[in-house]
Amino acid sequence: MKTNEPQPNGATEESGKQPAAFHAREPKSDFASAHETAGSPVPAALPPTPSAKRMRLAGTIIALIIIGALALGFFPRWHQRQTAVADMNQLAIPTVSVASPTLEKPENGLVLPAEIKPWREASIFARANGYLKDWVADIGAHVQTDQLLAEIETPDLDQQLEQAKAQLQLSQANLHLAETTDARWKVLLKTASVTEQEAAEKAAGRETAAASVAADHANVRRLEELVAFQRVTAPFDGTITIRSVDNGDLIVAGSGGQELFHIAQTDKLRVYVRVPEPNASGIAVGQTATLTTPASPGRSFTATVTTTSEAISTISRTLLTELEVDNSQHQVLPYSYGEVSFKENNSAPRLVLPSNTLLFRAQGLQVGVVHPDGTVELRSVQVGRDFGQTIEIRSGVTSADRVITNPTDSLVNGAKVQIAGTPEVVAKK
Repeated sequence: MKTNEPQPNGATEESGKQPAAFHAREPKSDFASAHETAGSPVPAALPPTPSAKRMRLAGTIIALIIIGALALGFFPRWHQRQTAVADMNQLAIPTVSVASPTLEKPENGLVLPAEIKPWREASIFARANGYLKDWVADIGAHVQTDQLLAEIETPDLDQQLEQAKAQLQLSQANLHLAETTDARWKVLLKTASVTEQEAAEKAAGRETAAASVAADHANVRRLEELVAFQRVTAPFDGTITIRSVDNGDLIVAGSGGQELFHIAQTDKLRVYVRVPEPNASGIAVGQTATLTTPASPGRSFTATVTTTSEAISTISRTLLTELEVDNSQHQVLPYSYGEVSFKENNSAPRLVLPSNTLLFRAQGLQVGVVHPDGTVELRSVQVGRDFGQTIEIRSGVTSADRVITNPTDSLVNGAKVQIAGTPEVVAKK
């Protein structure tokens, strides 16, 4: 008789006889089969509870929030730092503007500013102290040599002259007495009535009196000459350009006093120009040039080189040249501004640069040239004529060079710069 022994899976024998369909609905896993084979019970798998799912979801959300917060705080700071580094690098390399030398062909030859002066001029001062009695020549008056310009009252000088004349008469009387005495003593000396010493003294007294007369006579002539300067006259033919005194003014003699008149002779004019050293060899006496003035637009006057200083000025490095201009029609005003044009034999184009590209260094004039790699080279240049905003460059640069405009005093060889307006600079901005 068979008893119901417990089975390894905890079921009775009768339960092992249940239909196969029940076993088919619950197949055994490999893990369960392995435990069943080993003879040990298999633990049943428990499904996750709803609270565990919520905790897992909450942890995931919290992690995503932390990661997002870190990302939002890190990336802006990183971008800001990168931008600051880029700006610092950009500021570390200065931005400069450049200009290239241009070729210009001379049109009017050598054109130089001119200083126009009268052929002769003089400042007239008084030679006698007094008061101005009257003036008879005003500005613009054309006067002749020795023509009266003004009269000066000299009461002190008149009294000095009268005193000098009286002193001369006294000296002449003393001389007459000395001559008479000397003649008498010479007669007495022949009769041995007086000693030779006494006779010699009387002869010396006569000579002293004669010298005194000569001195007083010279003083009278001096004062008469000064009195003659009561009349102020023209030293040469010309035009009165300045009258600085009026009736009753105190007149002080000499150049320390006030100028009375200024006279200029303008029938011919002297024109002075300073020729740059490179062009000095082309200037010769007798050479003709053309003078133009703003006061006479559209008109020109022929000028002739009369002389030169024959030396280069150490200050301006120019040759002082004098020209003569006929002004018999008085069409050119003295002291006016003018320009003198010399014809140039060399009509080759010249290089010019803006004047604000030059650097004044101990080595001389220099410019900063930018190489394709952005480095700076300081080059010494030789300049020619100055045209105001531009200046002629005779050597040192070529038309292909890029020269820095408005360079700083701290610019040195090998410095790194960037040129304004290039794609790289525009992209950084």
